[in-house]
Amino acid sequence: MEAISNFVNEINGLVWGPPMLVMILGVGLFLSLGLKLMPIMKLGAGFRLMWNGRARGGDDEGDIPPFQALMTALSATVGTGNIAGVATAVFLGGPGALFWMWLTALVGMATKYSEAVLAVRFREVDERGAHVGGPMYYIRNGLGKKWAWLGVLFAIFASVAAFGIGNTVQANSVADVLEVNFSIPHWVTGLVLMALVGMVLIGGIKRIGQVASALVPFMAVSYVMIGLVVLAINANEIPEAFELIFSYAFSPAAAEGGFAGAAVWAAIRFGVARGIFSNEAGLGSAPIAHAAAQTKDPVRQGMVAMLGTFIDTIIVCSITGLVIITSGVWTSGETGAALTSLAFETGLPGLGNYMVAIALAIFAFTTILGWSFYGERSIEFLFGVKAIVPYRIVWIIAIPVGATVNLGFIWLLADTLNAMMALPNLIALLLLSPVVFRLTKDYFDKQMSPGTH
Repeated sequence: MEAISNFVNEINGLVWGPPMLVMILGVGLFLSLGLKLMPIMKLGAGFRLMWNGRARGGDDEGDIPPFQALMTALSATVGTGNIAGVATAVFLGGPGALFWMWLTALVGMATKYSEAVLAVRFREVDERGAHVGGPMYYIRNGLGKKWAWLGVLFAIFASVAAFGIGNTVQANSVADVLEVNFSIPHWVTGLVLMALVGMVLIGGIKRIGQVASALVPFMAVSYVMIGLVVLAINANEIPEAFELIFSYAFSPAAAEGGFAGAAVWAAIRFGVARGIFSNEAGLGSAPIAHAAAQTKDPVRQGMVAMLGTFIDTIIVCSITGLVIITSGVWTSGETGAALTSLAFETGLPGLGNYMVAIALAIFAFTTILGWSFYGERSIEFLFGVKAIVPYRIVWIIAIPVGATVNLGFIWLLADTLNAMMALPNLIALLLLSPVVFRLTKDYFDKQMSPGTH
């Protein structure tokens, strides 16, 4: 096992090394500039489209309303990355990691927008009448037959990576946090999660969309509100926290207490890596959900999709990071969810750690649902509709297994496969960027012309 772990560690160092981080940020920056910073400039318009997209879109083709598509994508991204991932980034990279997380999110909005535009533009209808799309489809339908192998690679990585980032890692995090706070044994959590997920998956994307659109806004708003209460209590520390974030983003953080110190490279590496792990911009996962949206216009869905990165990182991750830094416990030597729990507990004694435990449990539950859909669509692309039910069964069985095994290796494997998913997707985004730019220009030209609204 140690040999396998070392081997995966080697690959992880390679795929998350400087070239990969430069590629993720570079593609995001290229798309941002190509779109003339539209995702940032049109943020308000995106929120209006999201709000208007709560109901079924008339005669628009698709399986779920645009709002439910965004909530399904958010259900998969708002997870342990927002609670444990941010804490790990600060623990390994210092407060400066948060700055690099923000930067990743700002350019990631253009990436997420482009992914969704292509997903709707090149989606297909399968033999069950369901709308299917995502990187494997826009590679095959947008780039043509000679690139089809790249789509197959993406689908293989995604269907396997889903078991890491979207299943076992989540189940394990829930089991850990519930045992620490409520003394619930790991195996009990595993079985309960397995039953709950199984009940939702029977209903397919429509059921996932309904559950996600009910749970995701509730849990995200609740978590942010609790975080704001803690920040209000720590209000005096907020200016210093921002000072630490900006100074350590560009200069090394010295060792302090249980914090081992971090070079600027560590702040960049862990900020970008954990930012991507949290908001998934560039991984190619979210467009699989957005391809199911009831819409005729790829650009409209793209503008809804880009909000996912903003909500996930600029709002939810920032709350976690600021609570950890203002509470002063980032030098305690704790890491992961335990560090976030400690930070909330410091601000709200006797209450904070339980709130984090409950938030993490709900976040992780919805992530398991969102990623089951991604894995399912990937396996369908590879083997057809007949593979869906067996995949669901294996998915449900993996939950209690994930809840009861050692997390270290699974985190490593999930992290590695994430990067492997990103590669085919980033190549496709670059090659198909002219399509995104043209569709965007046409849409906004039409908006500006007289007599259109």
